[in-house]
Amino acid sequence: MHSYLRAIGFSQLKDRKKLKEILTNAIMTADKRGYTMNSDNVMLGEFCKDFADNMGIAVCGEFDEEDKFVYEYYYPYLRGQGVTTTEDVSVERHAARDSYAGVVEDVNMGISMIFYLQNMIPYVNAQTAGRLPVRGTTLTLSGLSLSGKILMPIHVDEEQKDQIRRRTIARNQLIEEARKGSEEAMETLTLEDMDTYSTINARIRNEDVFSIVDTFFMPYGMECDQYSVMGEIVGMRKVKNSLTGEEVYVLTICSNELTFDVCINIIDLLGEPQVGRRFKGNIWLQGFINFPDDV
Repeated sequence: MHSYLRAIGFSQLKDRKKLKEILTNAIMTADKRGYTMNSDNVMLGEFCKDFADNMGIAVCGEFDEEDKFVYEYYYPYLRGQGVTTTEDVSVERHAARDSYAGVVEDVNMGISMIFYLQNMIPYVNAQTAGRLPVRGTTLTLSGLSLSGKILMPIHVDEEQKDQIRRRTIARNQLIEEARKGSEEAMETLTLEDMDTYSTINARIRNEDVFSIVDTFFMPYGMECDQYSVMGEIVGMRKVKNSLTGEEVYVLTICSNELTFDVCINIIDLLGEPQVGRRFKGNIWLQGFINFPDDV
């Protein structure tokens, strides 16, 4: 049983017989279907069934010699909205099955973000046709969360916001120069990190850590595509799972200058979400590569 099913409104699903019925129904009444031939001349199939707007279950597998679909795995998904980043993405197949992980390095993060690839069919299609790497792609990230809480915002006036924006732009330029091998940029970034550590170390003796740190995005646990995040809620909506009737929050959050959607079951969220407040929680990061129309 996939642990993140509860994030999309299946918190009461415990019976594998019922799960099999749901997966069979997802295949038979799929809202989206995708097919492609891989490099081993095996026909792959993906069936996506929405149980709310852009939120549902994907069932993946292959077709045998008699053109019968053989189920291999499934996963819950949330299709994010908008573009999270325009940086280049690298993709690699998981060792155990025909699923894929993507890696993107965004200057706003300063780390390599690993995500579970949602649209593997067009990627495999481009790979088989020998059209990799594909240029001109963008990436839409999203996350599924099993636990989270709402925090009040930190009061920042317009002058402070402007200072933060300028510092962010300057830091991103330094990171870009450091990527190109500039030793001066590396040294400046190191000194800035040391100053930041000293400042936080001094303030944390008398202040709560979440009144100092207003956003973060860092790896969580032992799986490479899971993260602990905190960010400002810039949009929100409540949706209902059409099969179970459970309510789910879809929060658009801005963390480290990256904007993406996160869904969480209403029973797993502590606090009342509102635009301007902050979301803090652990997420399973997914990504949808927006390929050009000719791919």
